[in-house]
Amino acid sequence: MITVKNLSKRFGETVAVNNVSFEVSKGEILGFLGPNGAGKTTTMKIITCYLPPDKGSVQIGDLNIQDHSLEIRKKIGYLPENTPLYMDMGVVDYILFIAELRQIPKSKRIQKMREMVEICSLEREIKKNIGELSKGYRQRVGLAQTLIHDPEILILDEPTSGLDPNQIIEIRELIKKISREKTIIISTHILPEVTATCNRAIIIHNGKLVADGTTEELADKSRGRTVYYVKLKGPRDQVQSRLQELISVESARLVSGANGDVSRFEIIAQKGKDPCEDIYNLSVKNGWIMTELSQERASLENVFRELTSG
Repeated sequence: MITVKNLSKRFGETVAVNNVSFEVSKGEILGFLGPNGAGKTTTMKIITCYLPPDKGSVQIGDLNIQDHSLEIRKKIGYLPENTPLYMDMGVVDYILFIAELRQIPKSKRIQKMREMVEICSLEREIKKNIGELSKGYRQRVGLAQTLIHDPEILILDEPTSGLDPNQIIEIRELIKKISREKTIIISTHILPEVTATCNRAIIIHNGKLVADGTTEELADKSRGRTVYYVKLKGPRDQVQSRLQELISVESARLVSGANGDVSRFEIIAQKGKDPCEDIYNLSVKNGWIMTELSQERASLENVFRELTSG
């Protein structure tokens, strides 16, 4: 659905986007991650034909942004970080105004407006001016203008920025509801949004793409090993030594515990190995009591910090 190849953009001496390439499949929800100033918004503006690239190409289906800008804009619903609203307009008037701008036939505008009010749960607010709405409901009106022409692709730049926890959950559920038939790119630096909403994530840092994959794939690329924790009751030094000798274990580090009592160890597995069965068999063979055996993967937050902290 979307193919970005070798995309670059400069503003004076600042390189905002540096040779970025990625693809987004039809029906996918892609989280576009990065710290402030990483190049997320610039990339989105290029995809939506708001800015031209200095180098590279963007293909939307069979269309490229250089030759088919107007056709591409009809396929995209774009919600910028600063939602483009007219505060003195009523909710209904604004949605009908956007329907006219999107060249929806006059006979269908009322029906489309009602659909947007229902989808975005604006029923209680339709008699108000936009300036009277809470920020959460303004975001809903912004999503209504993004969706009204039934685009194939949604580009959402920081859609939950500045919202309170309840509003974030509401917008998140709304995005899930509308995602069933859309391809969506969500730009954010709020990591729980990605794990809760997206199929896949891209991390961009200083204009460069530094990671691309599911949360699990990013964890594997970042740490390369899975961490296990085990609590065993037995002679501490002997337990640690025997754990270290297991073929599936790269290292065994004592976390807590006194000699002869229950000790807790951090186990780094060999890449591609699962040491759980080996650890269990070792404990049975030596008569050690096991009170814990757990697995911990790198969180998206850990991956993000590792890849964007210099």
